[in-house]
Amino acid sequence: MPPLILASSSSYRRALLERLGLPFSCHSPNIDETPQHGESADALALRLAQQKAAAVAEYYKEGLVIGSDQVCVNGNQLLGKPGTTDNARRQLLAASGKTVTFYTGLCVHDCATGRQTSMVEPFRVHFRRLTESQIDRYLEKEPALDCAGAFKCEGLGISLFERMDGRDPNSLVGLPLIALIDLLAEFGVEVP
Repeated sequence: MPPLILASSSSYRRALLERLGLPFSCHSPNIDETPQHGESADALALRLAQQKAAAVAEYYKEGLVIGSDQVCVNGNQLLGKPGTTDNARRQLLAASGKTVTFYTGLCVHDCATGRQTSMVEPFRVHFRRLTESQIDRYLEKEPALDCAGAFKCEGLGISLFERMDGRDPNSLVGLPLIALIDLLAEFGVEVP
């Protein structure tokens, strides 16, 4: 099996990839993540995943680099990592009673050949109608300041939702494992 390299410094993505039981290393990409004028959310997620994988692939002669990036959209507004409690509160208030869509771009890049295969995994989260006190209690117990959308679905954040729609809930955390298994199979890597 070729070496696997995760093009990420995210502890969340690392923990997800560990679930597949495959040996891998991590290499943090250095790319400009600024959206291009008129770029759709799904196109942005795909481009960033591809650029992350390609940037890291430049450092290796062989191996498969896994790039992933996520873009969160509420209506027409892109939501990044809130960074502060005030921003997290604003994001959650804006999401209350609405459907927020996450687009997770995924790319596998073969360092030896330059061949790249990629896709975008959409996932929708339908939020409950949230009161300010519910949001404050949530943020007090689980400040998800480093998560797009200001919640952790794998934790208490699940209490904020009415339902979720999508193929793979792992995509909400930042690495759609079902799609990754499919892409790795195209390069001869079988899981399990």
